Amino acid sequence: MNQTSVMETDDVGLRQRLRSAVPALVWLRGYSADWMRGDIVAGITLAAYLVPAALGDASLANLPPQAGLYACLFSGLVFWLFCSSRHTVMTITSAISLLIGASLGQIAGGDITKFGALAAGTALLVAFIAFVAWLVKAGAIVNFISESVMVGFKCGVALCLASTQLPKLFGIHGKHGDFWENSAYFLKHLNETNTTSLSIGLTALIILVLGKVFLKNKPVALFVVVGGILASSWLDLGARGVALLGEVPKGLPALGLPAIQWADLNELLPLAFACFLLGAVETAAIGRMFAAKHGGRFDANQEFLSLAAGNLAAGLGRGFPVSGGLSQSLVNEGGGARTPVSGAVATGLVLMVVLFFTDLLRALPQPVLAAVVLVAVAGLFKLSTLRQLWRGDRPEFVVAMAAIIGVLGSGLLRGVMIGAIISIVQLIRRASRPHVAILGRIPGTQRFSDFERHPDNEQFAGVLIFRPESGLVYFNIDHVRDTIAARVRAEAKPPKLVIFDLSAAPFVDLQGAHALAELADELTASGLRVQVVEARSGVRERLRREGLDKRLGGIDRFTSVADALGGVQH
Repeated sequence: MNQTSVMETDDVGLRQRLRSAVPALVWLRGYSADWMRGDIVAGITLAAYLVPAALGDASLANLPPQAGLYACLFSGLVFWLFCSSRHTVMTITSAISLLIGASLGQIAGGDITKFGALAAGTALLVAFIAFVAWLVKAGAIVNFISESVMVGFKCGVALCLASTQLPKLFGIHGKHGDFWENSAYFLKHLNETNTTSLSIGLTALIILVLGKVFLKNKPVALFVVVGGILASSWLDLGARGVALLGEVPKGLPALGLPAIQWADLNELLPLAFACFLLGAVETAAIGRMFAAKHGGRFDANQEFLSLAAGNLAAGLGRGFPVSGGLSQSLVNEGGGARTPVSGAVATGLVLMVVLFFTDLLRALPQPVLAAVVLVAVAGLFKLSTLRQLWRGDRPEFVVAMAAIIGVLGSGLLRGVMIGAIISIVQLIRRASRPHVAILGRIPGTQRFSDFERHPDNEQFAGVLIFRPESGLVYFNIDHVRDTIAARVRAEAKPPKLVIFDLSAAPFVDLQGAHALAELADELTASGLRVQVVEARSGVRERLRREGLDKRLGGIDRFTSVADALGGVQH
């Protein structure tokens, strides 16, 4: 191959990798003019939702309102180029915002400027972690957080969020602490309620709830925000003791690295990892939901790259960590979005607000903003799911409650880690206790299935057929061995033949192979005959390599369960 051919091949390979990393280079080439109207309408609707949500989430993060606008703006500028899902929207979220607000106060030491720099630095660390995850193709990591843990975590977050917003709704000067401190402070100071604040807050809350019921995926929050600003101007709410949003700087911030020290990065790393974990799980869940609904292929690894790009832009733009937002994405889909161009349109409109209209926001009443946040919080608290877990799966309900208690008792950052640990413990526990089926013959066939699940299956006198439904490895072989031995001992009349069906065991490690042979030796010493059947090729090779095939009744690829039964009569 000559040098020109090599260069052409390298060029083709580079283009393919670039198209893989930036999906927009592919779908933009096939963009249809018929999609434009839907994308523009959805973009306008989305922008109307993003602006009040950005202001509310910034308050949760204990950051100035412009930080929320900057995070939405700069992440939105790049996310639509990299995402694999056509409806997912990257933005700040309530859970991550509260995590930032609850975690950075001690590190910042009361310095407001440093607080903002640390928040931006956390976004950059999230970008780095996500980029590394993309490089090593760690998409499977999002599967390590179980749904029950996420349900519990979100419920805990919802309660924490409510404890921070209720004082604002009632016009009480709030306290920054954990859920219990905030709740106790709120109840203790209820007598200080500002009736004007409560009236305007409840009015906004009622309108938002009605809009949620009758005008789903419509920008009701924008109208409530505009109405709050007009009411504040007409009624001079500031003079009546109602807290207002205050000054929001106009224009773009100076782009660049935040002013933090190397020593700060070490303290920020656990927080960044928690934000990454939450963002990755939430973004993946949203992407899978839309893939199932609209078709197409969801790529978890690609979402890591989009998460990295969005957080890098947010960090450089003086924002804070972002991820896929469920409510924002549903608004985008409900608005008629056909492609990620809707996100670019929404970002352009947010840019217009930042450049020209921030001075209109200063009169926004804080109780109205609290109402916007509380309605968003309601979507996190899945009481119906908790009831479903209680009725149908008690162990999963216990896991969800443990996650809630972890969040409320140890704080959000530790709550994330507790949730991750619970998920991994769950995974290990399930893997260490695989189901061992006792088989019976399906009537009228030569096929066999689990007798406990299908009690009409036929069983054979003097025969027990076991099928471990997992690979046999060092951490589960004792459970499999004990289960089989206990079932054999429980028979009123000892069986003559014990069959091990290994068709559901994709692999057997060294300890598993020898433990299986030792079990066979014990059963044989008691006068039983043991036969292994339907083992996969890799399993057969392992057992033969260890010299165990004879002890297991002879192993070949031809003998089935029916063959092993031989002349045994029903």
